[in-house]
Amino acid sequence: MRLLGVAFIMLLRTAVTALFVVILSTSSALAFDPTDFKKLVETNECVGCDLEGANLVRANLKGANLEGANLKKAILIKVDLRSANLAGSDLEGANLWTAYLWKGNLEGVNLKGANLLNADIRSVRMKNTILCNTTMPDGSIIDRDC
Repeated sequence: MRLLGVAFIMLLRTAVTALFVVILSTSSALAFDPTDFKKLVETNECVGCDLEGANLVRANLKGANLEGANLKKAILIKVDLRSANLAGSDLEGANLWTAYLWKGNLEGVNLKGANLLNADIRSVRMKNTILCNTTMPDGSIIDRDC
């Protein structure tokens, strides 16, 4: 029985990796506001910004203020969001694979369809967070708010 569980996890990881390749190859079709992107990079703050589909792979956003930001379908693979404020943000369909969210604020965040596989969500505030078809760090899918 345990062997089946291990095989399933390996199959799931392979499928998720393939999905990442597809997402990365199609991300250019999504648009975000370049001014907002520049503001985030320069100030580490972008309240209410439009960063839909932005590629922020491995970005250092530790302590960033992204309250109310539109991060739909953003690519946040291995991004450092430790102690970041994402309250009220829209992360629907975002890819947060192996993201560092330790002690972050995700209160009221929309994580519908988001991927948090292997993300560090220790001590994250998640009150009123929407979890629908959300892949959690352990690979489980949460459909609580569908």
